[in-house]
Parts: sequence; structure tokens; C-alpha cells
Amino acid sequence: MEKIRNIAIIAHVDHGKTTLVDQLLRQSGTFRSNQAVVERVMDSMDLEREKGITIKAKNAAYQYNGYHVNIVDTPGHADFGGEVERILKMIDGVLLVVDAFDGPQAQTKFVLRKALEAGARPVVVINKIDRENARPHKVLDMVFELFLELNATDEQLDFPVVYASAKLGFAVKEWAGSVDEATRNAGMTALYDTIIEKIPAPEADPTKHFEMVVANLDYSDYYGRISIGKIYGGTVRLGDKIVCLRKDGTKSKGTVTKVLSHQGLQRIEIEEAHAGDIVGVAGVEEVFIGETLADSEDRQPLPFVDIDPPTIKMQFVVNDSPLAGREGKFLTARHIRDRLIRETRTNVSIQVADTNQAGVFEVSARGEMQIAILVEQMRREGFEVMVSRPEVIFHKADNGDTLEPIETLYVDVPTDKLGDILQNLANRKGEIVNMVHNPTTVAVEANIPTRGLIGFETDLVNLTRGEGIMSHLFKEYGPMRGEIATRLNGVLVSMETGEATAFALNNIQVRGTLFVKPGDAIYAGMVVGENARPDDMAVNPCKEKHLTNMRSQGDGKGIQLDTPMTLSLERALEYIANDEYVEATPLSLRLRKRILDENKRRRAESKQPA
Repeated sequence: MEKIRNIAIIAHVDHGKTTLVDQLLRQSGTFRSNQAVVERVMDSMDLEREKGITIKAKNAAYQYNGYHVNIVDTPGHADFGGEVERILKMIDGVLLVVDAFDGPQAQTKFVLRKALEAGARPVVVINKIDRENARPHKVLDMVFELFLELNATDEQLDFPVVYASAKLGFAVKEWAGSVDEATRNAGMTALYDTIIEKIPAPEADPTKHFEMVVANLDYSDYYGRISIGKIYGGTVRLGDKIVCLRKDGTKSKGTVTKVLSHQGLQRIEIEEAHAGDIVGVAGVEEVFIGETLADSEDRQPLPFVDIDPPTIKMQFVVNDSPLAGREGKFLTARHIRDRLIRETRTNVSIQVADTNQAGVFEVSARGEMQIAILVEQMRREGFEVMVSRPEVIFHKADNGDTLEPIETLYVDVPTDKLGDILQNLANRKGEIVNMVHNPTTVAVEANIPTRGLIGFETDLVNLTRGEGIMSHLFKEYGPMRGEIATRLNGVLVSMETGEATAFALNNIQVRGTLFVKPGDAIYAGMVVGENARPDDMAVNPCKEKHLTNMRSQGDGKGIQLDTPMTLSLERALEYIANDEYVEATPLSLRLRKRILDENKRRRAESKQPA
């Protein structure tokens, strides 16, 4: 057990932790010299590669000087915080990766707080020191202040520091101020040595009976369900009889059919595993995250980390549009429900509930990005589903008042765009807490309702031409902040079913911005564009030019159509109003009204209280 180290790598989005894991695996000889290895090897999901973020926590391991080091790469985005929280049950130390120019950011604070509360020993890695304008010593002061703010223990405050460039593949304990040849040739040795010296061996008891908390789940067509976690006591061997101790007090028996360890990114089969190691165990089918595997029914389940509650909810609805079933394979309520339940088994921060409406399921999560990722995964798997606008989950106070989630928002904006952003935040009921003026940017900290954050990222990108950066953290439940205008403009709604024509769209585009192009399939009740005015407008995008025997003045003139606005899935979910859905299929994203028929829609609107 003394030769085992269990570490997690935590950081804000894009501070380089996945690239750092790459280097640790490469330089430890984990890969063969002739093996072709892609960059960011831990980001194995297609969506992770496309978005450049880590979504799922993943395990790997390397050997160094006789030590077996288990690494867990965790997401840096707060929406996937559930992944971080449960991983902390498996590890004894963390590498806190901080950008040498940006310093600690919002998600750095979030993941570090969780790690310190779990009692993990930190090693601070100041990464990207080869960056222009890098200020590692200033950043180190900022990290120390963050530790103080998060009430770190004296032992945690005495953290070791390593200066690194994951991109160039080196790490040093002392920073001389420039990257010379000797520094480049040093490789990651300083970081390897620091991990062995400063991260303690796992806390576990080899003399005790076998017990392990399930912190992650995986599935294999060959082995069935795989429970991943740290062994807190004893030994587990192939063929052992084990028991799953559930949170509700029930128990189920199983036989260990496989014990799996990691060598690099590869899972390898082993005969037995001992206290302190992180392993996968197959043989118990009905097991969930947070439950305990033990050697007999008489044992007590081990405690599991509390996970922050969801803050938003959305409806997943069976697709009933006129174009349903043309592109997807999985369309029914049973298909959608089974897929959502399957997601909750490996993603502890998502909750699914049936509603009193057939084919409608309520999904609760940390943030809209988390749900957008789930919808995107389902699209790629062949599902068709309709999704409603995100709604905030409200709480009732003891005195009967309604409380809503409030978040701390951090925004970095160019100085000349500050006024526009402050106005936008005021409209969203944000309260400015702090502003720090840098040479070309302003860092703004604000408290804002979660409702006000929906759609803000798109506004930020548009107002700052892509230069604005934001991150946010859940703060507390507070009093309601009043009405927030979600969308200032109405939409253009089709009143006909058919195919969009250039002639019709040319006439419609003077009314607003189009979302469709000629040749697109259209149905009545589908949103085809944004109106320049606040009200919704019924339009006919399928209208064709009637041929007559009279020559018109416009003959021979080409139609000039503006490029239609293409909405990404996240943007579409933010954009829609409460009476609209996003229809997501494997090949298309469409916006539509919940009630397609215009007359029925107007009657429903007239019945709503003013």
C-alpha cells in the first residue's frame, strides 16, 4: 500500500489539466515509443474533443520508480461538478492546476473547496509558464489567498509548488524566469518526485474485511456493469462472494467475475486487488454510485459525499411534430425513459421524474450545458426528442416565501464594452459586488439569479465580439428578484406545411432574421425566424410565385437572401420561450410552438391570466 498514490487533477476550464495528464503518461513510459497517441488522450468522448472540455471523470495510471500512481482527470466546468464531488472519495491528494497568467478562476475555487473539505493534500501546479505575460509569482500569491479564503488547514496551506508547461513537457520546482535548454530537458521529473514525496499513501486498512465505495460506474458488453472505487479495507479476488449494501437498506449478492486495474489508459485484468488501490469490480449488476461493496451482509455501508442539488429542470417530450420519425431510430416514450434512467445510473447530479402527462419527463440538473450535452449524446445515438426551455428550481422557506438559486458570476470584459455588460446584468437582476480594472479588461463579480444567467453567455459573446469570458458558481437560495425579460423579440411562425421557397423567404426577411433556408422542410407552428418586433407573427415561408402571362417588373432580378442564423443546441435552449420546444433529431434542430395549430394557440393564450 505504501507504493500506491491516488491523485485527482482539478482546475478551471482550459487551464491545461488534460494536457498535463498526457505528459505524465507519455514521459513515464506508459505508451510504446512507436505508439501513435492523439493529443488530450483522456478526452475520449467525441463531444469532449469538439468542445475542448472534459465532461466525464476518467481513470488512468502510470508506474514511476516502483510506485503505482492512479490519476483521475476531472471536469473543470461547474455544470459537471457531480463528477468532481464523487471522485474525491477515491483519492488522497490533488494536483491543482492554475494558469500562470489567468490565476485562480471561479471553477478553481469550486473544485478546490470540494477537495479541501474532503481532506485531500494539494500540490499546486502553476501551468503555462511559457505564456507571454506569465506572472507565476503573482499567481502563487493569489492561490495562497484562495486557500486562506477556503479555510484550508495549516497542513494544506503548506502546499508544495511546481512550475510547469504541459505543452512543452517540463516541470521545475524553482522558476528562474525563462525557459532555457536545461529546463526543457528536465521533463516532468520534478512533478513525479513531488507527487511521490508530498501525496500520502492511501488511507485504508489491509487487515480489515473487504469494503469499497462505488464512486464511478462503467459498462462493458463483456463484463456487464463495472463498479469503480477505492478499496478501503481488505482484499478482493476473482471468484469472491460479495454483497452490495444499498442506501435504502436492501442488499444484493454477487460473485466477482473480473477485477480490473489500470495501466495507462488500458484496463487490465488482475487476479486480486488490495486496500488502497483504485479498481473496477464486475459481478454485481444492480449497483449504483454511492453504494458499498463488502464481503458479507453484516457489514455497515460506508458514508458517501453529499452532492450539491440540481438548480434547473427541463422537460423531455416525445417528438410529435409532422416530421417525427424521419431521421431517428428511437422515438417512443419507453425508449426515452430507459435512456434517461440509464444516464442517472452513471451521472449522479442528474435526476429524472415522470410527470402526469404521457410521454413527458422532467430532468433536473446543475446547468443547461449539462442537459444540452445529454441531448446531444442522445441525438448522436439516434434519438428524437423535444426539449423545453430551462426552468429554475425554486425552494420554499420556512415562513412560506419562495426562494430562488442565486449564483456568483465572474465576467472578464474589454474596458470599452463594460457599460453594455453592466446594463445587461442590471436587466437580469444582477447585483455588482466587485470590479477590478486591468490594463485592457475589467473583471466584474456579481450576484445574479440562475434565471438571469439563462441566455447571458450568448449576449456576452455578441456584445464583446467573443472577447468576454464568464464563469459562475452556485452561491445560495435567496429571495425572488422579480420578473426578468427573457426574450425581447417575438418570432416568425409558419402557418403552412411544405418546403421553404426563396420567393417567400425574400418577402419574410424584411420582417426579421431567418432561421431556415430554401428547400428546408417546414410545418405549421414551426419557428422560422426572429421578428424585429416584440410580438409573434404568422408567415408563409412555402408560398410560391404564381406564373401569369404578364411580365412583371421584377423579372430577371436575382433574389438576394441573407444567410440564415444557425443556432447551436445550447443557444436554441436558451432562446426559446416557455410556449416553445426545441425539436432535436440526429440530423436537425428545429424550433416550434408547443401548440402547432394557430387558432388553438390563440385560444390557449387568451385563457391565460394577464
